[in-house]
Amino acid sequence: MERTYLPVLLLLGFVAVNAVLILGLSHYLTRHRPTPVKQEPYESGMPVLGDARERFSVKFYMVAMLFIVFDVETVLLVPWAAYFQQLSCKVPLVNGVCAPDQVTFYGFGTMLVFMTVLVAGFIYEWKKGAMQWD
Repeated sequence: MERTYLPVLLLLGFVAVNAVLILGLSHYLTRHRPTPVKQEPYESGMPVLGDARERFSVKFYMVAMLFIVFDVETVLLVPWAAYFQQLSCKVPLVNGVCAPDQVTFYGFGTMLVFMTVLVAGFIYEWKKGAMQWD
């Protein structure tokens, strides 16, 4: 049983040693010359405007949640597409092919239900005005 975990432990050890080595070398080999300009916060090349603790509009959070929903959808589409042929076959695949009389609607139907719920939510959010930034 220990032999199965050995490659994983070696990889984790290599990553840990490499991280410590790189951080240590960068700490000892670089010169530290702090200046007021270097100490200022940097935000995408733009000068800082106002306080960092200002309040955001609720619309910002609505758009962020919509982005997360559609990002999760994209993440779920990839494994579904990879296993679509297996999901749509009653029996195990033979040489990567399903027998013509064993094809089912299950693989396509599951994604159809998922996309229907997702599109219904998208239309609801659109009608509620969640994507209007005014």
